Amino acid sequence: MLEALEATGAKVFVDAPLRKRAYWRVGGSADFLVEVTNVLMLQAIMKLGPVTVLGNGSNALIHDDGIRGIVVRLKGELAALELNGTQAVAGAGMMLTVLLARLDKAGLAGAEPFAGVPGTVGGAVVMNAGTTLGEAKDLVCSVDLVMPDGTLRAWSADELAFRYRHAEIPQGAVVARATLQLSDENVAERRASRQELLQRRKRTQPLDLPSCGSTFTNPPGDYAGRLIEAVGLKGRCIGGASISAKHANFIVNHGDASAQDILDLIRLARSTVFTETGVLLTPEVKLLGPWSPESFNVESAG
Repeated sequence: MLEALEATGAKVFVDAPLRKRAYWRVGGSADFLVEVTNVLMLQAIMKLGPVTVLGNGSNALIHDDGIRGIVVRLKGELAALELNGTQAVAGAGMMLTVLLARLDKAGLAGAEPFAGVPGTVGGAVVMNAGTTLGEAKDLVCSVDLVMPDGTLRAWSADELAFRYRHAEIPQGAVVARATLQLSDENVAERRASRQELLQRRKRTQPLDLPSCGSTFTNPPGDYAGRLIEAVGLKGRCIGGASISAKHANFIVNHGDASAQDILDLIRLARSTVFTETGVLLTPEVKLLGPWSPESFNVESAG
């Protein structure tokens, strides 16, 4: 496998530690960590077998035993930005913070939904990421997908069928680029709204400790953090992880947490909230590695 990966021209790391590449700062190593810099390279690697895309690691819980097979990070052209008037083509590997900074410099607005979201363009599309200022669906026009067989497909916003924290991406496909519709109107006002949101997050969220951001999506008409706090779990610890005492929808790593500690807290929160309120919380977290398909199940919560 190593020879085949290196033949694509990609930079390959063998038995690569992933802990420092994930926001939670937990997890084992990848068999092969591959830095992919253009679409042709990505197409060639997709043909070698299933891949796991690791964006900014901000929404992933990596197993303590790591990830088997090929883990891909998108770099180079796949993390670049092309501007054409008020439209932009952004590589899926581009950090959202970088995207916002580049748009500020170009005098463009419209990407306010990504303010404070610690991910990549590709991750934002897949998760229909957003804030109170909007969601990815408000600016994504289309995406380029590399399918599991290596073919390149254009996928429209209609085909993405965005809904809350979800987009319809074909199983095994990887987002390579996204076309975004931006605006050159009311730029100063939109930036002010963005700064206000960031200041509010700084006051209310535990940004000084490793976390993945919001652990659960908000159920209709309510807030996951409020429910977790209401059942008495705010501040609850398992191992080196805890449900944040500042915001109950955040699980934080105090420095020595394992991925299993974090999963156990996720399961505890789901089980307790469901038992006491009848609401089944939906994790925003993506499990990467050899986790059981039943890992999130309420029945298995302790």
